[in-house]
Amino acid sequence: MTQHEGRLPVSRRTLFRGAVAVPAVGAVAPLVSAPTAAADSISAANFDSAGPRFAIAVLPDTQYLFDADSSDPEPLRATFRYLVSERDDANIAFMTHLGDVTEHGTDHEITLASKTFKLIDGKVPYSVLAGNHDINGSTDDQRGDSPYLQAFGPKRFRGRPTFGGSSPDGYNSYHVIRGGGRQWLILALDWRASDQGLAWAQGVLDAHPKLPVILTTHDLAASDEQGQAALSGHGQRLWDQLINANDQIFLTLNGHYWPSGRTVLTNQAGHPVHAHITNYQDRYYGGAGMIRLYSFDLARNVIDVETFSPWFLDTDPARRSQLGAETIELTGPADRFSVEIDFDERFAAFAGVKAADPVPPAAVLVRGTVAYWRFDQAGLTAAGSDGKALPAGTVARDLTGKGNDLTAAILHNSSADVLSWSAEHHPAQPAHASLRFDGGQNPNRAAVLETAAKAPINSMKFTSGYTIEAYFKLPEKFEGQHAWMGILSWEGRAGDAGKTNGYSEDEAPCSLNLSGERFLQYAVYPSVQNSQPTSWSHALPVGRWMHLAVVNDGKRTIIYIDGSPIARNPTQPSTGIATLGKPFALGGTQSAEKFGQGYYGWLGDVRIVDRALKPKDFMTPAQ
Repeated sequence: MTQHEGRLPVSRRTLFRGAVAVPAVGAVAPLVSAPTAAADSISAANFDSAGPRFAIAVLPDTQYLFDADSSDPEPLRATFRYLVSERDDANIAFMTHLGDVTEHGTDHEITLASKTFKLIDGKVPYSVLAGNHDINGSTDDQRGDSPYLQAFGPKRFRGRPTFGGSSPDGYNSYHVIRGGGRQWLILALDWRASDQGLAWAQGVLDAHPKLPVILTTHDLAASDEQGQAALSGHGQRLWDQLINANDQIFLTLNGHYWPSGRTVLTNQAGHPVHAHITNYQDRYYGGAGMIRLYSFDLARNVIDVETFSPWFLDTDPARRSQLGAETIELTGPADRFSVEIDFDERFAAFAGVKAADPVPPAAVLVRGTVAYWRFDQAGLTAAGSDGKALPAGTVARDLTGKGNDLTAAILHNSSADVLSWSAEHHPAQPAHASLRFDGGQNPNRAAVLETAAKAPINSMKFTSGYTIEAYFKLPEKFEGQHAWMGILSWEGRAGDAGKTNGYSEDEAPCSLNLSGERFLQYAVYPSVQNSQPTSWSHALPVGRWMHLAVVNDGKRTIIYIDGSPIARNPTQPSTGIATLGKPFALGGTQSAEKFGQGYYGWLGDVRIVDRALKPKDFMTPAQ
């Protein structure tokens, strides 16, 4: 039995668990085995195009696997079986070959390569481009017909869902793929794109002005032994005539040279362009069909890159050769790394989504809304210019009309800039405005907005449940002393409400605070139970707008950050809020009925509803 007979590819996680068993030095495993019908008939897996994570597989120079009578396509077959079987788990959107499919570009080599590529035809979308070994390397894309063009030209891809088209000569092509809920353009250029080829490429970009572009070609950058890449002579031409002026191109991939490496260039728009070279033909067994996975994570704003050989992984560890065991995965800085990209920011100039218009207050007043405050002209009596201090006495109207207006007060002889108006806001926030609080410790600085002495919300018990929502942002440089600053609260002493089973009877009956480690703390003394169930978040990021929701269904409380429930939500009963008829406040929390330091950060729209809302009903709906 050969090493693949009767076996289907298994999960890479399973393969790596087996990869630790290395044969003794001198033990030789068979390197060539024939494909089996079972292995080659794997059906295409599912692909999630809407989720925030997807991968693009990159396959560089395979020329030594298709080299006259020394050819051995089995490593590439293993790679293709892996891509098909793992398309679901790894969410592989596409594979791109970087050229030099073969060593000499002969009919024999091209035919064998074409037959091997049939393993992924219709199962994993892919592109191929010509390297200098696939055609006459002294020619450009106007060379005319060739065995390569007959096998890998436009007729191979015509009718495929991702295929967008090719240049008239057939040697340049593009694909449009979908991943992470958006479209991406893969531009595959010949080893030597002519002026006509570059004009065609520019036409493709002009026809798709809002799509981020990954440019693939065979020769663009070369690297030194430390992995620091620089443009080659031809790469400089591509940069000067195409890449530099087209801000859509954010990533380039090429083979041809070794060792692998990367660099970051700056285009004429002042934005980064990541140039990566990947090539393993100098490695054991001609690279053994080694691939890179570029795993795009739009939630984390990062591309995680890993490099490995499915063929070596899929070999029984007991039969794996020493060199095969050593080449399973490459983990050096040139082959395993992460690229941080704020995708929305990087693509904003050409693909930015038009900012949503402000939402009218009436559209935010869902059933049971007790109070709704916003800080634009509809909500403030004195909304000013960006950064302008708001004077004491400024009123934030309760837009429900129920009499829960807030009035600004400057505390502790703080300077006027402790509270200012800001045009900053969460992208999904109904009002396009916020308040900037500049509170702090030693000495205490604070500004608060409080309801009037007889406002209805002061004494509401919320025994049937409630939802408190707020948009907020912490400054990018979280400087100064801000431990246990309050964001919002009901005033008074828990002890005066008969609550003795908590941290301190001097605490406010309900408060939202931030610890020194930036853990959000929601501490409430329920109106029914003599307890203090407290929820805690993770360490909150700085420089990022967030949406908060405190949801109580009359039995327990769950805190959501950006529509996601936090981990430490207590299961103990919590019914209502032990309010004492004293004001509700934004920007601070009392202890022994005195405010200390104030909030430090931005605060946007705040809404309180007298029932538990589901995430889909938040001011920022759950995605």
